[in-house]
Amino acid sequence: MSHVHTETFPRAALVGAGLLLGTTLFVATLVRLTGIDIRSMPAPAASVSRELRFTDQLDGSVLVTDATRGTTVTTLLPGTNGFLRATMRNLAHERRREGLGPQAPFRLFASAEGRLILEDPATGRQIELEAFGPTNAGAFARLLGDSP
Repeated sequence: MSHVHTETFPRAALVGAGLLLGTTLFVATLVRLTGIDIRSMPAPAASVSRELRFTDQLDGSVLVTDATRGTTVTTLLPGTNGFLRATMRNLAHERRREGLGPQAPFRLFASAEGRLILEDPATGRQIELEAFGPTNAGAFARLLGDSP
């Protein structure tokens, strides 16, 4: 004598998954057909900005220079400022990959809304620094210092 035991999948879970899938497809289609995109949002207006150059030194430090004034902003000593160094290393790597040199300075700006953004005009890339937390964003915010 054999017993056939069939288990059914919970109906509520199937309906929930179907609604989630349907909503996702609807939103994706809406974005695709209307052209609505976060990249089409207007860029924030800068309330404070500074053009910066980052130059590696022989001792492992990084010299940060105000590109407009030609003055030294700070020197990042070896073994310090890990997030800042890694961010700039990644941007420099992206420039090399695209065949671009280090001539164009990076632009760091704070918007009136409180956003802190690092922009690479050479590649068009922007990094919203506050997304990485207050400590990491603060490392860049200090570079704004007494900017004009």
